[in-house]
Amino acid sequence: MLLIGRSTRLSRYVTNLDKTYTATARFGAVSDTLDAEGEITDLDTPLPSEEAIRDALPDLTGDILQVPPMASALKREGVRLYDLHRRGINVEREARPVRVESFELTDFDPIGETATFEIHCSSGTYVRTLVSDLAAALDTGAYLTALRRTGVGHLAVIEASAPGDLLPETLHDHIIPSLEMVANLPEVSVPAEIGRTLVCHGRRLERSGIEGSYRVMCEGELLAVYRDDEDDARAEVVLCAE
Repeated sequence: MLLIGRSTRLSRYVTNLDKTYTATARFGAVSDTLDAEGEITDLDTPLPSEEAIRDALPDLTGDILQVPPMASALKREGVRLYDLHRRGINVEREARPVRVESFELTDFDPIGETATFEIHCSSGTYVRTLVSDLAAALDTGAYLTALRRTGVGHLAVIEASAPGDLLPETLHDHIIPSLEMVANLPEVSVPAEIGRTLVCHGRRLERSGIEGSYRVMCEGELLAVYRDDEDDARAEVVLCAE
């Protein structure tokens, strides 16, 4: 997904949405990065059965605590964890709350010792860690061999345009309107005189009573995104011009 023009200001309302993934893991081995990019160590452990894997999934679904991997972009005293990892330094990381809405086994290959999963989780969830924790619960190891993000909130990859379709003469036909990017936000409609004289200048409005960010619309047009303060509502992003 690529945001252009004034729509780049809407990125904050997309990046923190729930994510969906298709993930493939190899069992019977571990990686120091929890994926195929790291140093792989084979384990002398039996391959879990398909039934055992399915039975273990509910314990990693819902609100759980997850320890971020060392090979991650999180910082410790201003230094990225992956930089520490490359220097052979391992530091203790605090477990963080995440939510896994669904964790489903969709394919199991006992010959290749791999399993594929469909995962719907909160932003900030490490799928690598999820796979590693699943394997640990089964008294073995596993690491991620493939990961594809298939959705961000209400935006699904199945609706995306193929790179070959993005030609200079047809590129404009594939641009998604800004309104679709924030369609998940509550809506507040304002009359034209307020929209053009106040909203498009980023002026404060009366409180809407809505918790969190909401889109301000006028005659079907997305003007801005606002959020209530204690006394009134302030503009977070203004997309319209007077």
